[in-house]
Amino acid sequence: MLTTLVYRDNKLAAHNPPTDTLATLRNEPGVMLWVDLSAPTEEEIKLVLEQVFAVHPLVVEDCAGDSPLPKLEDYDDYLYFVMHAVDYSKTDKFSTTELDLVLGKTFLVTFHKQPLKPVQAALERSLRNPTNPVRGPDRFAHTILDFMVEAYNPALDELRQELESIESGVLQHDPATTLFPRVVALRKELAKLRQIVRPQREVATLLASGKTKLIRPVIVPYLRDLSEDLARIEAEAGSWSDQLILSFRIYLNKSSHEANEGIRVLTALTALTIPPLVIGGWFGMNFSRMNELKPAFAYPLVATLTVACTFALLAFLRRKRWL
Repeated sequence: MLTTLVYRDNKLAAHNPPTDTLATLRNEPGVMLWVDLSAPTEEEIKLVLEQVFAVHPLVVEDCAGDSPLPKLEDYDDYLYFVMHAVDYSKTDKFSTTELDLVLGKTFLVTFHKQPLKPVQAALERSLRNPTNPVRGPDRFAHTILDFMVEAYNPALDELRQELESIESGVLQHDPATTLFPRVVALRKELAKLRQIVRPQREVATLLASGKTKLIRPVIVPYLRDLSEDLARIEAEAGSWSDQLILSFRIYLNKSSHEANEGIRVLTALTALTIPPLVIGGWFGMNFSRMNELKPAFAYPLVATLTVACTFALLAFLRRKRWL
């Protein structure tokens, strides 16, 4: 689908004019164009990229293909850069959609094979405020990138909630069979988030460097702010990943401590059986002559001695806090 905004003297003048007028509008003084190609046909690609704006064949090839990483290429009279919009859900996790942008002095071409919420939001904002002046296509580019960065917020909220849920499970001592897969899955998603954000931050930093003449100085601070937001997201993902590992280590240490407590109790209970075993073993020996067994009070004496030794050992274990 082809969507076109025509600005004349920095104000919106037309929306979706006839496609056969694009070439004329492209060369008209005081006219600025934003052409959005959403899941375009081959005819639309050829018309816009090759005939109207005459971009390099390699740019056309890159737009039609898939670029796994963001990139920035500076041509003589336009910039070509690739970014990736992100979408996140608990079921499908992270998914990205490529967005190709061709930024010239008086035009912006956006190319994407699937509908993109940031691009649609930027278009709707421009159509809602037709009287607002737009003095350069770099403003359109910044608006789209700004919406793309804002799209990370729902994903960050979901990841933060999952991290807090895992930490709560650690304190409540959830079973390791359910907790460990959640830790592995969340750590994997945080690593993927960092892989998505890091190269985009590098592109945003290059755009904000002010080294290209197609980015006006007034837009540079806004792009720098975008770069800082992406750096913050990357730092948060790294911090959460470390926090996740720390929480799981606490869980393992807690489990180990509880296991040691159990072993200590069992050892103490075993120790309490020593007096009966020793005394009973001595008086249970089958000797023909055992003077200890002859007196009438031998049985009560042995029973009393057994109980007294057992309680004495119990008192000793409690004093040492071993039981």
